Amino acid sequence: MRSEDTLFVGGPLDGRVLPVLTGPTGQPPKWYEVPVPDAAGGPPTVFAYRRVPAGFSKRLGIQRGWTYAYAPEGRVREPLRWPWSKPGRPEE
Repeated sequence: MRSEDTLFVGGPLDGRVLPVLTGPTGQPPKWYEVPVPDAAGGPPTVFAYRRVPAGFSKRLGIQRGWTYAYAPEGRVREPLRWPWSKPGRPEE
């Protein structure tokens, strides 16, 4: 498996660079979750990080990689949107 050193911004991992496994397309996952065990033996606390572009080159505007930004609200699940589906109707 290939990994990529990725910067984490915000939250408990602020400023750390960790190796993140990449998928078959060479990109890291959209969300990275870090479970932290509870000292009292309860359920672990999960910190969520969202993948964001690291920046763009000046001349051509090519993306320079990825970073992970802390998401304090946790992981947001978005419904699947198929290209052949009609857009949702507004409620009346």
